[in-house]
Amino acid sequence: MSGGVPRVLFEGAGVMVVDKPAGVLVIPGREGGPSLRDTLEAHLGRKVFVVHRLDRDTSGALVFALDAGVHRVLSQAFETGKVRKRYRALVEGRLEAPQMVDAPLVAGRKGRMRVAKPEEPDAKPSRTRVRPVETFASASLVEAEPLTGRTHQIRVHLLSLGHPLLVDHQYGREAPLTEGDLGGQGSQEVLTRTPLHAARVEWPALPGLPARGVDAPLPADMQRTLELLRAAG
Repeated sequence: MSGGVPRVLFEGAGVMVVDKPAGVLVIPGREGGPSLRDTLEAHLGRKVFVVHRLDRDTSGALVFALDAGVHRVLSQAFETGKVRKRYRALVEGRLEAPQMVDAPLVAGRKGRMRVAKPEEPDAKPSRTRVRPVETFASASLVEAEPLTGRTHQIRVHLLSLGHPLLVDHQYGREAPLTEGDLGGQGSQEVLTRTPLHAARVEWPALPGLPARGVDAPLPADMQRTLELLRAAG
């Protein structure tokens, strides 16, 4: 993100997909600070429309619309499950086989979500497909594909499998991971945020929009974590 402006991964047909850095809000929040929408509008000198959101600490492919008609079409496609999203996550433990997590979620305390107990009235159906990409001695790189769009869904579903994110101040370890923690040498912090990355977003042909898939490369902190895990064997 040079000069505060994120890298554009794709632009065309009234759509812009950017590579959202970790630690940046999509829209202005209560805690203040710059938002990605405001940064893009200032840079482009025009209004942009938020199609979907990513948590502050989640990086990766984020879709904006450049006009109201495209915004309407894409928002509806997201809401009806026509848009496919695939994330990469670094988790604790060895995930040995693909899993389908079908666990309804409800709001918990302090802004958290949790897996619902049977017959809780406010439970929202929630499904995530998870598969291992690379496994290490005590950690895994996984792909998570949310089939519904609940708040914190991937994080809570991974926790329910016994594989929380390597760092997650709400659902797991709060302290950053250092090179030494990851099998290397030294006390330099490597991973200070939830290692969840929106790696690919794709939509089918929609009214006025051709089908498209857009990939976002893994960010430097997750790449460095993987290098250390691989070197540790």
